[in-house]
Amino acid sequence: MSTERRGAGVRVVLAEDLALLRDGLHRLLTASGFDVIACVDNGPELRTVLIEQRPDVAVVDVRMPPNHADDGLRAAIEARAVVPRLPVLVLSQFVEPLYARELLADGEGAVGYLLKDRVLDVGQFIEAVRRVAAGGTAMDPEVIAELLTGRSRGRSLDLLSPREREVLGLMAEGRSNSAIAARLFVSEKAVAKHINGIFTKLGLYLSTSDNRRVLAVLAYLDS
Repeated sequence: MSTERRGAGVRVVLAEDLALLRDGLHRLLTASGFDVIACVDNGPELRTVLIEQRPDVAVVDVRMPPNHADDGLRAAIEARAVVPRLPVLVLSQFVEPLYARELLADGEGAVGYLLKDRVLDVGQFIEAVRRVAAGGTAMDPEVIAELLTGRSRGRSLDLLSPREREVLGLMAEGRSNSAIAARLFVSEKAVAKHINGIFTKLGLYLSTSDNRRVLAVLAYLDS
């Protein structure tokens, strides 16, 4: 499928207070087939628009007016509490560990966290937006590394083998089984075996609402 059609039919709310960057992202998303239904430059407006419009995905900066602190992300989290599973992709200059974990806290997925200065490829960004809109996760490896720095690992995670930890880290980035297999130069069958081992060791058994990948990633980020 061409890049221009990959976002076809997906309704996007864009939250960015820097006019040039906001305009650039708007043009990029539109050119890739997304329907940008609103652009906002402050937290309160973002919260209102997300609750009223209920987009397929929100692309959100962390630091926005009025306080230029965590207004953007806080607004998105508050809206997500009102609209369950509201897809949110954070695009920020900063790693905010608390909010990365809070976004994943409900175990429902449809979240992402990318660092602006590490998104060097348009296709990577568009794929992340599409993935989050579809209910998946898209976590920058640098964000994951920051979350893990200086934190002790939980007992359950200590049960994982080095290869299982590696697979779980790639899962946290939002990679599919086939993408993980390609990255590790192993078969998809081997990846599936490792993932099943991860689920078993973390006590994540099959249920009617099978969000085990998200729950496993949450365990990884909270370790």
